[in-house]
Amino acid sequence: LTVMTREGEIVETIPTCRRPRGMTFSADRKQFYVACGDDAQIAIYETASRKLVGRITGVPDPETFALHPDGRRLFVSNEDDATVSVYDVTTGAFLEDYETGEEPEGVLITRDGRLIFAASEAANLVHVIDDEAREVIADISTDTRPRRFAITPDEREVWVSAELAGRVNIIDVATLTVKESIDFLPPGFRREQVTPVDIVITSDGRRAFVALGRANHVAVVDVASRKVEKYILVGARAWGLGLTADEKRLFVANGLSDDVSIIDTERLMVLRSVPAGQIPYGFLIDDR
Repeated sequence: LTVMTREGEIVETIPTCRRPRGMTFSADRKQFYVACGDDAQIAIYETASRKLVGRITGVPDPETFALHPDGRRLFVSNEDDATVSVYDVTTGAFLEDYETGEEPEGVLITRDGRLIFAASEAANLVHVIDDEAREVIADISTDTRPRRFAITPDEREVWVSAELAGRVNIIDVATLTVKESIDFLPPGFRREQVTPVDIVITSDGRRAFVALGRANHVAVVDVASRKVEKYILVGARAWGLGLTADEKRLFVANGLSDDVSIIDTERLMVLRSVPAGQIPYGFLIDDR
């Protein structure tokens, strides 16, 4: 794990588990969790000291996860097991799991905790779990290889990246169907080179940022019109995004150039690029 300031100065490098992937804070932000893909566990760190304080073991190939609003249950995508499993973060106990298509990755939970969305990359499906009914209530067909999610502030839309289709599908939460799509094609790139992964939407719901993978750009999208405002050139294979609390800085993990691009979101330009270890994946931003 590489720890840096919002200006990109490296503070610390922390040895961690094998193939660290998704990260999220505990409900009180005093701890954070790291998915250890090749160690079948989730590592728990104290935020202030960044010391390892616990592990949830026996988690089959964790990829990413989301913490339920109850602050207790962690919904984990298990890439090789084709499931979303649920663990109690206070005890480490396994609670239940739900079958998905092959290679689940992105997980998103609505603010009320009622719906859990899980993207199955190989099945081209988004599964919707009803937390009250404790069952999968919808399997939504998407374009090829759905990866990550973002939800609009009014929670009427869930955006999911379709990596090999070069687009984002927009799911209507009321009907649980894909209602629109947005295509991307930065100048000078072929369509097959555009492989969107991560998405973030600003707190006012006006703008979305989409990491375009091997197209080496971040797309800036006007949410209302669905139009691309600008393509920002970053490093190679941009796939992870992190937005600061004041939304003035966007961090981009560039998986093939082993660095992080820091974007000024007001001027829509890259301020600097910072080496960040091998194949950086994603971010956890502690600035609230």
